[in-house]
Amino acid sequence: MVKKEPAEPEARQGGRGLLVLEVVFVLVVMTGLALWSVPAALVVGGVLGVLACERAMAERRTAGGDGA
Repeated sequence: MVKKEPAEPEARQGGRGLLVLEVVFVLVVMTGLALWSVPAALVVGGVLGVLACERAMAERRTAGGDGA
């Protein structure tokens, strides 16, 4: 049986920095796309929002470990 070890606080801090960098990158790309085509930016933003929610739910599911 594989047991997942809890992450150290330093690892979580590095993850937060990467998350902030990822959010800033997506906002810059979305702003550039919106300057070119607003409808395309809305569609891409919706798709990225769904992907972000799915990713957060998957992380919560694995962190919780209850399987529900």
